[in-house]
Amino acid sequence: MIRSSLSALSATRSLKVAAGGLLCFVSIAVTAAEPVPLVQGPQFAVTTDDVRADALRMPQEMRSIVLARPQTVTQLVSNLYARRAMAQQADAEALDKDPTVAAALKIARDKVLSDAWIEKQDKRNTPKPDVAEAWAQTAYKAKPERFKVGPEVHARHILIAGTDADAKAQAEKILADLKRGADFAKLAKEFSADKSNAEKGGDLGFFAQGRMVPEFDAVAFGLAKPGDLSGVVQTKFGYHIIQLQDKKEARVRSFDEVKDELVKDAVATIVQDARVAYAQKMQEGVDIRAEAIANFASQYAKENPKQTQPANAK
Repeated sequence: MIRSSLSALSATRSLKVAAGGLLCFVSIAVTAAEPVPLVQGPQFAVTTDDVRADALRMPQEMRSIVLARPQTVTQLVSNLYARRAMAQQADAEALDKDPTVAAALKIARDKVLSDAWIEKQDKRNTPKPDVAEAWAQTAYKAKPERFKVGPEVHARHILIAGTDADAKAQAEKILADLKRGADFAKLAKEFSADKSNAEKGGDLGFFAQGRMVPEFDAVAFGLAKPGDLSGVVQTKFGYHIIQLQDKKEARVRSFDEVKDELVKDAVATIVQDARVAYAQKMQEGVDIRAEAIANFASQYAKENPKQTQPANAK
């Protein structure tokens, strides 16, 4: 139990939560309002407090999403009601007196309390915005090369699907119309098979080198100045006509561009450092009894010899 608690303290899965989720921290104490029954049975109800408590088992970043949807809340209360009804039957049959069940109940209680304690510590150790930003600035200045990005282009395109002669002829006609001054955006909306951006006039936004298929990529990055048109470019998707909108040379992203991600890293690092400190303190005086553990494991090894046999054993 000690080892699993220490593992929970240092679990990296919660770092993203610490970075952003703590700002929308959901705990049992969020509301002091009288609990409202969400399902009422003959002998008991499932209330809003029950649902909030059950939601504590979910990652913090998911709770608000799940609890905001009536369908998922309905599923939660249905499951809670069924579990509570079965638990009452188990109580009536004195299953809680069984040593294994009693130990499992204690472990479940330990988990709920330890998870709640970890969340409380994470919230307490989350730095104030000015502290996190100062940490972020220091990190940015320490290794600016981390934020170097390659060249990018902003382009739009019209895609004519297919690789047959008719598709190519249509693409060539559209290119001729564009060279005579036709509106690119209008033709993209009318003819482009790439529906993800046709309504935006074929606009692909900025993209880095290597992001598109090679044939498209080479032509897009080869265009010289905004407004330049490509010829008809064939890829596995069909025939494209590309127009350059803008270019960015290789550069180092500014602090303002990376501030948000660095602040999140700062929060995550500070919270994780605190977790590591807690874990180290809790390990003081802990005696991991290897011989007892080996004896315990050997009992199960006898039941599953093939599963516990070393990989190189013959």
